[in-house]
Amino acid sequence: MLTNRQRLIVKTAAFTLLAAGAIAGAAGLALLYGGWYNIGATAQHYAFIYTVLEEGMKQSVRNHAEDVKTPRLGGAQQLQLGARVYRDKCLQCHGGPGVAQSTIGMSMQPIPGPLVDATQRWDPNELYWVTKHGIKMSGMPAWEYHLSEDELWAVVAFVTVLPSMDTQAFKAATAPEAAR
Repeated sequence: MLTNRQRLIVKTAAFTLLAAGAIAGAAGLALLYGGWYNIGATAQHYAFIYTVLEEGMKQSVRNHAEDVKTPRLGGAQQLQLGARVYRDKCLQCHGGPGVAQSTIGMSMQPIPGPLVDATQRWDPNELYWVTKHGIKMSGMPAWEYHLSEDELWAVVAFVTVLPSMDTQAFKAATAPEAAR
């Protein structure tokens, strides 16, 4: 059984938390409706916003990709198809070994990251999910209605071999004549 002093401490703590929440909510609404936060693509987000958004994205992708079954990846034809898809759909924003992003990719906020190290952060089922569904408010499109399942998995297969490619191998794989 709580004493009167303990009840007072619990009530004070609960009231303090509620008041702090109300103040934080009011500050958030003032920021939102005041239009004070610069959402222009020429201004960087604050570091903590990147951190929160990045962590939210990682957790969401991991959760949604959990049931995606990864087929066998890495066959020669699949990698050739993946190289073509990467060249045509991904290269301008993400670049590649020895190839910088185009001005389109460099002008996006957040700036699309390079995919040469994507396999250190993502499993193939997660790369597939991101490629298929895209990422809201990032410029990463959903390719679900533009690429076939074979093309989606082929680009995932290609991204998984990017870390082992040097500049010459990448340029040879993505050259227009490599498509033949």
